[in-house]
Amino acid sequence: MRFGYDRFDELDIKAAAEGWEPGWRMDHDEREENRQQVLRGRMDKDLWVFAYGSLIWNPGVYVDEYRYATLNGWQRKFCMRLLGGRGSRERPGLMAALDQGGDCHGLALRIAAPLVERETAFMWRREMFSGGYVPSFFPIATPQGTVEALTFVINPEKQGYLPNLPQTEVAEMIAFAEGDLGPNFEYLDSLVCHMNDLGIEDPEMTQLHTLTQNRRAG
Repeated sequence: MRFGYDRFDELDIKAAAEGWEPGWRMDHDEREENRQQVLRGRMDKDLWVFAYGSLIWNPGVYVDEYRYATLNGWQRKFCMRLLGGRGSRERPGLMAALDQGGDCHGLALRIAAPLVERETAFMWRREMFSGGYVPSFFPIATPQGTVEALTFVINPEKQGYLPNLPQTEVAEMIAFAEGDLGPNFEYLDSLVCHMNDLGIEDPEMTQLHTLTQNRRAG
């Protein structure tokens, strides 16, 4: 997931050929401006990042420390529509995001101060590819004490935000969506398996995993 601008170039060519709608991805200058604004005054300090999805098992950045962590007021939810990656325009998929309400158990990742400038550039290309998240700082509870962590929460102003889908419809979409990164179900399956391995509880994700498996089985 440490991709460069060549990945964007490839997708720009595909977007032009297939007639994707304007604004399907974030402009490079806008993305960098967002990174600089969010991290102003923090580039020379250790940076904590809250991981609730694929950052748990594939952070794509150099991490010096991991901690179990809980974010209050936000919940892990498949509420971001995917038209690429693990979905397509013909059969959209869903990506996990943080939506308001409840709480979320995950991991806190610490990036050492000397690496923050370089590593967050990679992180922004990945997490802010389309601008579907709002990078924010929240207090995160860990067994070693509370830390303030960078957290990518859903951007409710984006068209891809789908907050009120029934669980059965979510399972249906994830069960059969597929893109150039593979089946949507692989993401959910990896998320649940890694959380189980780490002892991170999320009954809703476990239930969704079972529903999706049953739907795939027919």
